[in-house]
Amino acid sequence: MTDLWTMAVIVGLAVVTVITRGFFVFSSRPWRLPPWVERGLQYAPIAALTAVVVPEVVMTQGHLIATWQDARIFGAAAGMAMFFWRRNTLLTIVAGMVVYLPLHLGLGW
Repeated sequence: MTDLWTMAVIVGLAVVTVITRGFFVFSSRPWRLPPWVERGLQYAPIAALTAVVVPEVVMTQGHLIATWQDARIFGAAAGMAMFFWRRNTLLTIVAGMVVYLPLHLGLGW
């Protein structure tokens, strides 16, 4: 059985979520972001993806990798090369995995 405090927190979080997400819907006039915010939001997906991918490639258990014999480096390099050559996301993933998997599974890097 859930206690009263937990239920109050869940209801409170639901109310805050509805208010903050519905704030733009409940308004009677359209909202327009300043141009500098719109320009900045164009870079948000790239920045978020970089923040997730780069640490995964260059770090192991919270420390920078100490050797060049890491399959992730070669897989990322192959993926980047394919992307800059063909500009195709699917080919980028395939190229990275084609290099990464044999090095990781075959050589144990």
